[in-house]
Amino acid sequence: MTATDRSIELINAAAQAAADKLAHDIIAYDVSDVLSITDAFLLASAPSDRQVKSIVDEIEERLNKDLGAKPVRREGDREARWVLLDYVDIVVHVQHSEERVFYALERLWKDCPQLELPADAEATRGKAEEHAQAQGAGGGLDGELR
Repeated sequence: MTATDRSIELINAAAQAAADKLAHDIIAYDVSDVLSITDAFLLASAPSDRQVKSIVDEIEERLNKDLGAKPVRREGDREARWVLLDYVDIVVHVQHSEERVFYALERLWKDCPQLELPADAEATRGKAEEHAQAQGAGGGLDGELR
């Protein structure tokens, strides 16, 4: 089984919305072979709580306005450290960069095929590491997140 055309359409729109709000390390996985509850996951991160919220709001607005999709569930709003948007066909995770490193969701789904994303979203890979180095944090994300 592979992700449906509708799931791919939602993933691409969400990825572009996230990229437009300067999300970091946007990546999508086709999880349809291992999960029966959804077709795909989109992961994105940002260096601040405020930016996480901004990315989430843009994704929600874009998917609703352009594709008529509304999430059936939205979790994590209060702290804006990890917000989950469940659209049934896809699940979007927008995490603060620190949570992204700590929880390393990519490790859970590394055996699933990655979905091709719009060029703007693909260009965000490694941005979290660049931001951390610019802030003097030094470390950044480990190699598996790329």
